[in-house]
Amino acid sequence: MHTGKSYKLPEFLLWTRRSIYVLLLLTVIPVVLYEVVGLTWLAIPWGVVFLLGATVALSAGFKNVQTYNRTQDAQQVWSQIASSSRIWGAMCRDLVADPARARSLMDRHLAWLAALRHQMREVKPWENADKAYNAEYLRLYTIPERERSLESELARYLPCDEVAPILNSRSKALQVLGLQSRATKAMLADGQLTMAGFTDMQKSIRDFQDLQGRSERIKNFPYPRQHAFINTLFVRILCVLLPFGMIGEFERLNDVVDGWARGHMVWFVIPLSLLICWMYTSLDQVGESTENPFEGGANDVPISQICEDVENDLRELLGEAPIAAAAQAESDIVM
Repeated sequence: MHTGKSYKLPEFLLWTRRSIYVLLLLTVIPVVLYEVVGLTWLAIPWGVVFLLGATVALSAGFKNVQTYNRTQDAQQVWSQIASSSRIWGAMCRDLVADPARARSLMDRHLAWLAALRHQMREVKPWENADKAYNAEYLRLYTIPERERSLESELARYLPCDEVAPILNSRSKALQVLGLQSRATKAMLADGQLTMAGFTDMQKSIRDFQDLQGRSERIKNFPYPRQHAFINTLFVRILCVLLPFGMIGEFERLNDVVDGWARGHMVWFVIPLSLLICWMYTSLDQVGESTENPFEGGANDVPISQICEDVENDLRELLGEAPIAAAAQAESDIVM
């Protein structure tokens, strides 16, 4: 997540420069063929391009709204995880008679957060983090889950006899919640928890399972591939045809201008067509970078930062010193 005021224009141009190179070629070739080679039949009616542009605008708008909604859903889920985690910490402190066992419940919850965020950072075939422009931007920040293994994270919170079954399980986060549920049941049997406290904790565990499922739904089910494909296809068709449609319009301008521009107005198709096509391709690229909010991109939901904040809050509930905050990247990207 970008925590600065905004992206800078040079930064955005650098991120989209590969598209600019291709678009420049697509705009120069038609103009040269028309103006230099003399293939005047290449011009197509402006109405055709106008209709296509309107279709692409609607498609791009739909895609960006839907991908933004996916990111908003992910943000809401993890905001609820954070607030529910603080409630869990207060319950552990106030409802469990033995402070050591209360601390074990908090540590196990932090292990669940670690397992879940590592699960969210797993690479899926449809994600875009490995594309050249995203991989290049990744040099400006780090992804904590790629720097530290899940085994080392779990070892901070759990005894060795609990770490091994979790690492060998198919759903590691769910396995941690299962251990948490059994631990509260054992505390009830030992008299460390009242029945009312046990009921409240079981309800919280069920809530965490629900939040985990909602987060997994966003991670494991991509933005519909048919919509992603058709929008990108329409944008590319528009970028190819737009210069051919603008040539005829600028050719007619030769009759109404004087001076050095008279007879050369078609050359203005290159910068204007390039600008319009860049706007459409950039809109498509922004939507693409928003559709997977856990892939490790610069616009991701900052689940690593959320987990770090939760851990510090839980430590403060126990009267402990918070962990050292991770250094913020110079590019204002927080994971």
